[in-house]
Amino acid sequence: MNLLKKIDFNNKTFFLIENSDKGKVNSETRFEYKQDGNLVTADYHGGTIIYGKIIALLNGDQLDMRYQCLTTANELKAGKAIAKITALPNGKLKLKLNWEWLGSTNETGVSEYLEN
Repeated sequence: MNLLKKIDFNNKTFFLIENSDKGKVNSETRFEYKQDGNLVTADYHGGTIIYGKIIALLNGDQLDMRYQCLTTANELKAGKAIAKITALPNGKLKLKLNWEWLGSTNETGVSEYLEN
């Protein structure tokens, strides 16, 4: 199945439903996505995030992501993730990210997001 033809991230909003301890976003953070072909981008903010940006490449049922953000604790963070895309029976999308912070700690975790 070619999900590129079926999935359109344009004007979709996602929110966190589960996060690892080392994750920085919380349930108040909102992700606003756009898509142009296989290029997927998102701005995010709210909760513990002042501003964040995602750039991703859509490949089948996965997004290969790079992201950066400024937190309310004045931390400038950057990371990478592979997001598995699942279409739910109600037509909404769910993203499960296996992520890693870049830098000296290289902490890893898993986050799940649901389309609003």
